[in-house]
Amino acid sequence: MGNLKMSFWTTGPATLWRGLLSMLFLVIALGAAKADETTKQNIVARLCSSAAAEQLNGVSDLLLAVEANNVEPAWGLTILDAISRRALICEGPEAVVITSKEMLSAISLAPASHAPEMKTGALVNLRMRGKVDASLALLRLLVDTGGPGAMRDAEELGKRVQMVPIALIERAANLATNSALAEKLRDLVASGALQDGDPAKKLTAIATLAASPSSHNLSLLLEAQKNLTTENAEIQKALASAISQIRLWLEIGQISQLAFSGLSYASILFMAAMGLAVIFGLMGVINLAQGELIMIGAYVTFLVQEALKLLAPGLVGYYLLIAIPFAFLVTGGVGVAMEVTVIRHLYKRPLTTLLATWAISLLLINLVRVLFGTQNLEFVTPVFLSGGVHIFADFFVTWNRLFAIAFAFIVLCAALVVLRFTRLGMFIRAVTENRTMASCIGVSVRFVDMVAFGLGAGLAGLAGLALSPIYTVNPGMGTGFIVDAFMIVVLGGVGSLVGTAVAALSIGMINVIIEPVYGAVAAKVIALLIIVVFIQFRPEGMIAQKGRR
Repeated sequence: MGNLKMSFWTTGPATLWRGLLSMLFLVIALGAAKADETTKQNIVARLCSSAAAEQLNGVSDLLLAVEANNVEPAWGLTILDAISRRALICEGPEAVVITSKEMLSAISLAPASHAPEMKTGALVNLRMRGKVDASLALLRLLVDTGGPGAMRDAEELGKRVQMVPIALIERAANLATNSALAEKLRDLVASGALQDGDPAKKLTAIATLAASPSSHNLSLLLEAQKNLTTENAEIQKALASAISQIRLWLEIGQISQLAFSGLSYASILFMAAMGLAVIFGLMGVINLAQGELIMIGAYVTFLVQEALKLLAPGLVGYYLLIAIPFAFLVTGGVGVAMEVTVIRHLYKRPLTTLLATWAISLLLINLVRVLFGTQNLEFVTPVFLSGGVHIFADFFVTWNRLFAIAFAFIVLCAALVVLRFTRLGMFIRAVTENRTMASCIGVSVRFVDMVAFGLGAGLAGLAGLALSPIYTVNPGMGTGFIVDAFMIVVLGGVGSLVGTAVAALSIGMINVIIEPVYGAVAAKVIALLIIVVFIQFRPEGMIAQKGRR
């Protein structure tokens, strides 16, 4: 009996208190759920109002409720998405949301217990559209910050940052897993804080915007400086310093962007001229079909892409890498066929060779037109070439341009290794310097000519592959490269790959500097005049081969 009393007094009260606490928590939870339901009912009632002002207040109430954690961001996203699609049906005993599969209660998002008599959604006017779009972007960031459209939502939010609570943007920034997205959202928070009356918050916002220099942030600070009404000298000094700092970084960014654009354009010119440098430098053949060899390389790349779509769809995203050997070998084979059948018999007749290669170029263009048509080809953008990266200020590096630069550099290195450190390269250099002497010591000049022509054609095919993701591909695409290619080969030094690379870089930089000011045509004319003047003083080119002076 004593043990029973002891058990009751030691365990009974604890169990009783635990039960009372559980009941208390349950009552609190039920009360909170009831309060949340009431909040949702009030929000939906305002959104269903026929008055535009009430609808705007409903969107504001929804965002404030999300900020206060009274409703879930996912619920708000569903309701505003329905509003945007006119799929929030307000007729009947309760509002419902129509989805592609079912009808849901607007309050609980559970399957609706009734079907509305009318299917007309709540009207969203133009005045409300901007706020709904900004709110949707913000709620999507809160629900799925790492989603594929997160950066696009941040851009949309930046257009109407004053329409949403700054605290929610800050919450989204803290949830962001992408550093670029988090930085973008914090800039939006700072731009909103510029309007705050608290000097400390305003100074923090100025420092935040200055730490992320961009044209947008500069305009925000200039607007804040223009509208500054306070006599606070510290804020005025901070604004002036931040504006100067951003302007400096923007100038550096513009120079960097210009250099990157020039380098990417130079890589395209170099790829187009590299094969011609081998052919023209070795045999002195003016191959007017070189542009069409570039076009063939692009079309071979397209055929590889289409074959992968049928045979291995999972590898389509990597067609550009898989097509490298095919573009080189097929285009090289076409070059070998040209050399064996036509050009070999015309080496001592330069004018006839010029006309023959022109005829071949016309033949290739019309053959491709018959087989593929005249329309531009559609290429799938490889996953690894989509988008780019923001470096600083307004300096962006796009992956497709970076690929062209890297690919041109790799091909240059590979060609230099072949020409300088292999037996074939030694024969090619010997024939380039003195064909008669090379023939006398046992070098098969005809075989070297054939292989060199095939190598030059294969390099042109690789140029077509590199151009396919960033250039319009059609039967006439090669025509635009032939003149530039000859200019670069002559300027760099006939037969010199390094000289061709230096000349392509020079012409590329001249074009990107002049073209924004005077236009594309004037840029080409000025570049041509510079080349003519340079050749007058150094006719052998920038880097002359031995025996060329």
